[in-house]
Amino acid sequence: MKTRLLLLEDDLTLSETVVDYFEEQGFEVRAVYDGDEANDVIYEEKFDIFLLDVNVPSLNGFELLKSVREQGNTTPAIFITSLNSMNSLEEGFESGCDDYIRKPFELKELLLRVQTIIKREFSNKKETIINLGESVTFDTNTNEVKKNGEVVALNFKELKLLKFFLQNQDELLVHERIFDFVWDYDEEPSDNSLRTYIKNLRKVLGKDRIVSLKKLGYRFNSK
Repeated sequence: MKTRLLLLEDDLTLSETVVDYFEEQGFEVRAVYDGDEANDVIYEEKFDIFLLDVNVPSLNGFELLKSVREQGNTTPAIFITSLNSMNSLEEGFESGCDDYIRKPFELKELLLRVQTIIKREFSNKKETIINLGESVTFDTNTNEVKKNGEVVALNFKELKLLKFFLQNQDELLVHERIFDFVWDYDEEPSDNSLRTYIKNLRKVLGKDRIVSLKKLGYRFNSK
């Protein structure tokens, strides 16, 4: 499962340049061109990071992110904008962004900022590879699981579930939270499917890594 980026940028040339660059780096990028479209897509799909221009048609980037945060969406966000005043910087962070990069910028710098946020989402360590024990590793850049150096074939929802566990280690995750993260808004969550995904993850990670708490949810043990 690739790391998913939402790019809101109304400059078509810049948008295409950013999309091409990040796809070459192994990311999946969804490009939108105005604030209303971005708002709709955020409601319908799940992303790992938002890349948001500010001065875009309809809803501007600041208004968009503020609205998204008020709805409880905590997806990390980076503003990419030509605004360079301290007031704009302050407004950006007050609206809920995690980082802010001014145009023009080097694509490599934007990539480094994205990678930094990805690492932060999992831990405070600098490594991109998380050692899960049992000779199993998870790459936070590529979302790739390996066991004994071989890539493990997990389906899309199993990878999303593993990622959610890694972001919330040692925490009780009730079924509703898992359903909200793993299933899209137009999908019907399934207890049976969830149990199957858990079973498949246990085959890879070891049966004691994911603990079932009867009628409550699951906990992913960090050790």
